[in-house]
Amino acid sequence: MAVRRIVVNTATANIEAAQLFYGEILGLEVLMDQTWIRTYGTDNKMQVQISFATQGGSGTPVPDISIEVDDVGEIHGKMKDAGFPIIYGPANEPWGVRRFYVKDPFGKTVNILSHR
Repeated sequence: MAVRRIVVNTATANIEAAQLFYGEILGLEVLMDQTWIRTYGTDNKMQVQISFATQGGSGTPVPDISIEVDDVGEIHGKMKDAGFPIIYGPANEPWGVRRFYVKDPFGKTVNILSHR
């Protein structure tokens, strides 16, 4: 098991508000735009990204943080076995990821995902 990427998500009703601060001033590129979520970052190996979303996709709330892993099934099993509340999924999403939501010990919703 290896963590590949961690993405912080920020809920907003105004995705466009991010462009000046993160896009123009900080120089981050739009890496993904699904209309309900826009991800800024770089295409280098650091995988630094920040997303602004009006929803979490598939009718879910916006998660507090997203963590990409190499094996969603393995991590899902470990989280479930440890007693952490699974609140969504696992699900294969139409935008090409397999994911589930879990509550961390601090009450944050964590989106665990891998790209299919």
